[in-house]
Amino acid sequence: MVEGFIEYLKVQKRYSPRTLTLYEGYIKEFFAFASGDTGNQSTGMLIPNLIRGFVASGLESGISSRTMNLKLSALSSFCDYLVRNGELGTNPVKRIHRPKQSKKLPQFYTERAVENYFSHEVDDDFRSLRDRTIVATLYNTGMRRAELAGLKISDWDRGRSLFRVTGKGDKQREIPVTGSLREELERYLASYSELFLSTPSSPLFVTDFGKPLYLSFVNNTVKRELTGVEGFSGKRSPHLLRHSIATHLLNNGADLNSIKEVLGHSSLAATQVYTHNSFEQLKKVFLTAHPRAKKGG
Repeated sequence: MVEGFIEYLKVQKRYSPRTLTLYEGYIKEFFAFASGDTGNQSTGMLIPNLIRGFVASGLESGISSRTMNLKLSALSSFCDYLVRNGELGTNPVKRIHRPKQSKKLPQFYTERAVENYFSHEVDDDFRSLRDRTIVATLYNTGMRRAELAGLKISDWDRGRSLFRVTGKGDKQREIPVTGSLREELERYLASYSELFLSTPSSPLFVTDFGKPLYLSFVNNTVKRELTGVEGFSGKRSPHLLRHSIATHLLNNGADLNSIKEVLGHSSLAATQVYTHNSFEQLKKVFLTAHPRAKKGG
């Protein structure tokens, strides 16, 4: 039953492998809680009282409200699937009160920190050029790490100076390539072609052995590149580079709809969270416009 649902998400909905793994794990976790056996997947267990117990048990064990809500979303999607197939009358998850989440503002790096990184010269060896270009691509385009790992050489349209990116749900979008990023890409690909077979269908970024990138490789590369650079304290990750360019674009006058298209958000609500991060811009406008501030009061 669960396997059929996961196959449906894979084929019909085209969910990412990571999401499929999470959904399958969350649903089996519920059945293990309800019966003590992940192999027992009876629809009779999908009742509000057991689901409430699952939520309470998770929260008591220290699971965050956000994670618990993700588990409920997976379970709700599963129940919707069963309802459509006639195996369940109604979706019991819709009767469950969701744990309240505290809203966290996305973290981001300052423009000065980013400039500190790019001001450093990079060596001409393949690994150094690749790692630098990975960071440059993530920051300059705001693409997700999985999108970067999935890029092929042909996805960079040199003539139009843009990337064609396949995002969540196989949705495609185009992202402009800046002049500085173009230079990084040219240097990197020149080194790439000396070591490995370089065709339009080849992965744009590869490991030291010419293999396609995996997600943890991207994480480790970003962490290694940003470590020791002034301004990059705390977490160093691809997603923070994505948050950073979104915030920097907004601070420098880009409109929300344009940022939404570049990031590949499905709705404007997902992009609006970055407005909360623009305090420095707000402060500048406020102090420029405020009558008491202008008078030195």
